[in-house]
Amino acid sequence: MPLQLRGDHDPAGALATGERGVLTISGDSFADPGHGARLTVDLAAIAANWRALGACAPQAECGAVVKADAYGCGLAAVAPALWRAGCRTFFVAHLSEGIAARKILPEAAIYVLNGLPPGHAEVFRAHGLRPVLGDRGELLEWAAATDGAAPAALHVDTGMNRLGLRVEEALALAGDPLIARAGIDLVMSHLVSAELPDDPLNAGQAEAFAQVRDAFPPLRASLANSSGTCLAARARHDLLRPGYALFGGNPEPGQPNPMRPVVRLEATILQLRAVEAGESCGYNGRWQAPAPRRLATLSLGYADGYPRSASNSGHALVGGVPCPIVGLISMDLIILDVTDASEARRGATATLIGDSLDIDTVGQAAGTIGYEILTGLGSRYVRSYVE
Repeated sequence: MPLQLRGDHDPAGALATGERGVLTISGDSFADPGHGARLTVDLAAIAANWRALGACAPQAECGAVVKADAYGCGLAAVAPALWRAGCRTFFVAHLSEGIAARKILPEAAIYVLNGLPPGHAEVFRAHGLRPVLGDRGELLEWAAATDGAAPAALHVDTGMNRLGLRVEEALALAGDPLIARAGIDLVMSHLVSAELPDDPLNAGQAEAFAQVRDAFPPLRASLANSSGTCLAARARHDLLRPGYALFGGNPEPGQPNPMRPVVRLEATILQLRAVEAGESCGYNGRWQAPAPRRLATLSLGYADGYPRSASNSGHALVGGVPCPIVGLISMDLIILDVTDASEARRGATATLIGDSLDIDTVGQAAGTIGYEILTGLGSRYVRSYVE
């Protein structure tokens, strides 16, 4: 039985691998209080997914994107597991995430995707972080602060129109001493539509990025995100940057998911009740029983990151039986129609993510994407990490 931790934090600042490959968390532990939801994160599955993605391009290095607290799975546990699996290059979004990652990964290469905030070059240097520079102003500021003594990446926009130098701006920098003074060791771009392999945007971006790479021959190149890793070889280059797929998301929508599931979310049934035809449940009476039904209330709600948009559209599993979510999801509670679930009883477990309910399925039922489901995982869960 693993020790358990509420939320994402390691209260003692130490993670250790215990017996039977179960990750235990030192410091104060929490017995499962019965009420509340339980989130289990499979670190061995994350490592296996990283290895599987790397095998798609064995000539390239496989990095890992661990922004947003490792996609909601907990950076403090996930980053060391990836390091033990062999990952040496990590990507985060913000400077604060980079500082947190550096405390956990003292020897890793850590790139900060959102670039260099004005006046923060010395903070980056103090923590050994590598900004992903996306305009000339950032390049000049980093070069002035480091004079080539600290590495960084060059971000080229090949179609997202979000961050990065335009292709023509990047090509104009070929041979410019500024590139060396800014310590650029990686040129990268981001795919717009990699999850749709037939989208012509992919070919256009690959062609544009190839021009940039050819203009900077000594530098390593990175284009492939999770779905990009599954595209043609021309998208893979020297460094892969998977994120979502590491955590069980399907990098090839519409195809069988090649990734192992990572997260399992379960909640306790607090109470059951019988309702008659025409009775409603939840706020504003948004659902009415079409016939006599049996309802169960779960100790979980949108405050725990389960989306309110899944009201009257999502479902959970009780004893393997799909049970629709009925009524509006509230802050702390969800109501299920468990009429067909013979195992439903007070204290029984309902599965909201796991088994046939993968994160993509849950996201679709809520009218969103699995990314949002993962990154919204709340801090009130009793969390267990297993290896």
